[in-house]
Amino acid sequence: MSLLVKAKADAQHLVHITPQSAGWRHVGFDAWRLGAGTELRIDLPAGREGCLVVLSGTVDLQAGDLRRERCGGRASVFDEQAPHALYAPPRTSIHVRAHDAVELALASAPATGLHPTRVIEPAQMARSTRGIGSNERFICDVLPQTQVAESLLVVEVRTPAAHSSSYPPHKHDSDDPPHETWLEEVYYHRIDPPQGFALQRVYTDARDLDETMAAHDHDVVLVPRGYHPVVMPHAYNGYYLNVMAGPRREWRIRNDPAHEWML
Repeated sequence: MSLLVKAKADAQHLVHITPQSAGWRHVGFDAWRLGAGTELRIDLPAGREGCLVVLSGTVDLQAGDLRRERCGGRASVFDEQAPHALYAPPRTSIHVRAHDAVELALASAPATGLHPTRVIEPAQMARSTRGIGSNERFICDVLPQTQVAESLLVVEVRTPAAHSSSYPPHKHDSDDPPHETWLEEVYYHRIDPPQGFALQRVYTDARDLDETMAAHDHDVVLVPRGYHPVVMPHAYNGYYLNVMAGPRREWRIRNDPAHEWML
């Protein structure tokens, strides 16, 4: 099965990934594009928590007793500001109304309902710079392990043109804490300008998995296991939203020993 999931570029529902379609156990992912005045209802099923990220545009949100007007506000995922997000437990119905052109992403993963619905404010999201030189990229922790959830980890990464990211190559496919934890992962790619592409490789030590893909605007790359670096070509900036989940809600990685020298 190809690890590259092509977006439905002309559809409102751009991407729909379930554990069943991905061939794994934990991570689900959806992305939508809404016009001004459009309304959307999202029903989280039993056994699945969700994190709805307002990637761009402004929306009104309702989820149970929680109501929030004018969430979001950034014009693009490439803006230097954090998004708004909504965390919701299983069996929550989320109602969205778009004020302008809006892009939304929903991360989902297994849960029993331990935590209540809440809005995650941009000010709560830690932002940082990782790497140096042509390995520099910009991180926004939307739902890290320091914030409560049962399974989900969600992070944004902006990668400048001609830079590498998720680099040196690292993996998280063994349950060996504190050295490494097993997490499934999706990369939801955005490209600026949008006619460009990102190059992503997913490979294992044994090379029983070794795929290199050109991900275009709105495409998703699945990472069930293995190392998974990303490289942006000259003149094209990259963004991706990472969603991770596994049996242990902890991000512990192992770098590819062949490339760890660069650190």
